[in-house]
Amino acid sequence: MDRREFLKTGGLFLVGTPCVYGLMAMAAPRPHEAGATDARRWGMVIDLNRCPADCSACLEACRRENNVAVHGDRRWDIHWIRKVTIRKKHEADAPTRTLPLLCNHCDHPPCAQVCPVQATYKRADGIVIVDHHRCIGCRYCLIACPYNARYFNYRENDEWPNKAYPKRSHGVAESCNFCAHRLDQGRPPACVEACRDSGAGALKVGDLDDPDSEISRLIADNSVKRIREDLGTEPKVYYIGL
Repeated sequence: MDRREFLKTGGLFLVGTPCVYGLMAMAAPRPHEAGATDARRWGMVIDLNRCPADCSACLEACRRENNVAVHGDRRWDIHWIRKVTIRKKHEADAPTRTLPLLCNHCDHPPCAQVCPVQATYKRADGIVIVDHHRCIGCRYCLIACPYNARYFNYRENDEWPNKAYPKRSHGVAESCNFCAHRLDQGRPPACVEACRDSGAGALKVGDLDDPDSEISRLIADNSVKRIREDLGTEPKVYYIGL
């Protein structure tokens, strides 16, 4: 029995009992927490006024970069970033807006709070990560996320376009990680880069704690909104024009 099978078997037996804390203590240190010493706090600003409704550059770039599975069946497809169309309630003639949705990398992430084996955690730089080697597939995080930003990988995916990044594993939870591996290398997330290259420039990422960063200036100079701020999760994705 390998380590993941052991955690899965043990987690199924222990979830909901005080013994789960013993399992947490047994787990080995996470292999990669490059952001643990990073003084920055990553966030994103999405300017909907610059986001064309028919553009999917960010979605396609995310799939290529992170090997996100598309099976052509909505029951199994995974979307680390997706676009939805919204309209105000009770106004039949209200205009529609199209906006990208992704993990909000909350400062108080409910997904991390409910994870029985700490597979989901927040790095020191604010990025919320799923450690696929720890995840036991209980899906508590999918239920806890108020933004419907978590997906469960039900099926094996044979496609592996980006050999420099791990192939996705079935049987575990997934969500956007702000392309943490690229940020750790000083590169922007794939979606931000693709949006920039498309000419739209609607997606920006940067340090929320740096008042001179581009996204801090955008937040200070514009009327911005975050999704479901009333929940107290402190999401770190801001929208202009929402």
